[in-house]
Amino acid sequence: MSFTDREMELQDEQDNQERYEWVIAAEEAGERIDKFMAESLDDSISRTQIQQWIKDGCVTVNDRTVKPNYKLSEEDRLILDMPEPELLELTAEPIPLDVVYEDADVIVVNKPRGLVVHPAPGHYSGTLVNALMYHCQDLSGINGVVRPGIVHRIDKDTSGLLMAAKNDKAHQSLSEQLKEHSVNRKYIALVHGNVPHDNGTIDAPIGRDPKDRKLFTVTDKNSKHAVTHFVVLERFGDYTLVELKLETGRTHQIRVHMKFIGHPLVGDPQYGPAKNKGVAMEGQALHAAALGFEHPRTGELLQFEAPLPDDMVRLLEVLKTR
Repeated sequence: MSFTDREMELQDEQDNQERYEWVIAAEEAGERIDKFMAESLDDSISRTQIQQWIKDGCVTVNDRTVKPNYKLSEEDRLILDMPEPELLELTAEPIPLDVVYEDADVIVVNKPRGLVVHPAPGHYSGTLVNALMYHCQDLSGINGVVRPGIVHRIDKDTSGLLMAAKNDKAHQSLSEQLKEHSVNRKYIALVHGNVPHDNGTIDAPIGRDPKDRKLFTVTDKNSKHAVTHFVVLERFGDYTLVELKLETGRTHQIRVHMKFIGHPLVGDPQYGPAKNKGVAMEGQALHAAALGFEHPRTGELLQFEAPLPDDMVRLLEVLKTR
């Protein structure tokens, strides 16, 4: 099996390891390794930081260390083992939290749009993790100092329900449920166009977009199995409100799948239409509305729901009065 993207995705909702892997394609050969990595990783990670990681031996090509100016060759296997940032960089912050449920093992929060879930190199404040550290004195340490308690994530501009673990046993249980696809996750989205079918399933593999490595697309090349189920809730002429259920948890899965079938999310800055027409909002109109899982200690099935955020409610009111 080969990869043009990392095999273990930090951004994948079901995967939290910090190893990145690529196998270099023919069209990527000849590029400097530091430039390639800067274009492939998160915007918050600078090229200078990447060069330092290369010098520190955190990056290997075909199991050997290289210099930052190394020119990549086709079929090179590139691995980055990202080092843990210093604990001093991360502090608890009194950021308000909408806590839906909390006990000694787990906490469920309703994340507002615009809040980043966990810190990244060069950006260690103002995240959900900083808020959880202030609110909880007991978070799972499995994911290290940067992502304590974080079992899965949702995008910065997606609102809604997210669970975090307060101890390692709870973390392991919740992570296993995610891998087994037994966690119930339902989303509400407003999409462009009139979706013709009342319900359906999108079964299409997702991989890195070869035209922009920071984005994802439906592709058969170096991709992962991805399945999204949808049900139409209401139609508004040129827009449709849909409920979506994730069977898998790939990066940007709903956004990529809805674009693939010709109905991108309203407000999506990366996968939406190049020119916005009609209604608009800041960030994609996507809300994690329902979350259900088995309690890691008692085995009780817990189900939670979160109402649509105010900006989506206002958007729907505008459409209803047209």
